[in-house]
Amino acid sequence: MKQLLVGLFCLLWCRAGAQYAPQAGLPGSTAISASSAQFVGWASQCSIQRGLRNIAIPDSGYATLGDSSLATGPADNTIVSLGDSGVAMLTFANPIIDGPGADFAVFENGFIDGTDPALAFLELAFVEVSSDGVNYFRFPATSLTQDTTQIGNGNYIDATKLNNLAGKYTATYGTPFDLQELSGTAGLDINNVTHVRLVDVVGSIGAHASHDNAGRVINDPYPTPFASCGFDLDAVGVIHQSGTAVMSVTNSVSVRTYPNPVSDDVTISVDGLAPAGFSAVVTTITGCKLDEFTLSQKITTVSLRQYPPGMYYVTLCDANGNKWVEKVIKR
Repeated sequence: MKQLLVGLFCLLWCRAGAQYAPQAGLPGSTAISASSAQFVGWASQCSIQRGLRNIAIPDSGYATLGDSSLATGPADNTIVSLGDSGVAMLTFANPIIDGPGADFAVFENGFIDGTDPALAFLELAFVEVSSDGVNYFRFPATSLTQDTTQIGNGNYIDATKLNNLAGKYTATYGTPFDLQELSGTAGLDINNVTHVRLVDVVGSIGAHASHDNAGRVINDPYPTPFASCGFDLDAVGVIHQSGTAVMSVTNSVSVRTYPNPVSDDVTISVDGLAPAGFSAVVTTITGCKLDEFTLSQKITTVSLRQYPPGMYYVTLCDANGNKWVEKVIKR
């Protein structure tokens, strides 16, 4: 009985004290800098449905700061404000696919508390993705912030209390999202995400409250009855996308694989010095080796015709042991 009570206590304590990654710049943060080489693309188009400056006051007017064009291209800290419950829908030159780790990141313009780097002024949004632009699926968001006292316009939030909410990190740092978390969702192809939708979180703890995946109230600065109210969208950066992939293998050599997705043959193109000492291996996602060869020319064609549709890895190694892995989709 004593062991049972101790175990129950530990379980409850862990749940109550659950922590997520801290604010950008702190050890353990998952924030991704806008200048990171991980980004291979950015949203190319954006449409905005503005929300009210104060959802509790129907005649409060709508958010007006910025326009949809400011949410396309690389993150640069120029923003468009969504307003309470406002929506942004973004599309991309190439579909986002599920790769190792985070697949895309959302940028907002929050700022650090000048007296405590663990706290920041954060305005949050739900993140949803779609493979057809019609059916959207939301990342399971978590908010462990207190819900008894309203966070006001001048108050700050601890990022360790937040997970899967855009706006968790401050300006010029993206909040990452991993499509693997939505694997198996009926109606969603995590290797063909064509749309990302952001829905402003209404931070009220009252009648208009937004709730996380477990039904908890999400408490963020409210009301913010200004032209810049609600989530301030800067950009959405893509880390893994279909189409041509480019990777710097050494300072003087880069590699492209295309097309991706592929029906028959995939091409490996080496730019720069001759690919002496380079080898490639094709495997299944479970690690079963299907093909292995050396790259003796700048362009090598690899046939996938004999393999069933699915996902494969092409791993390239140089003579010094440097390795690059590209996920290839066989249709």
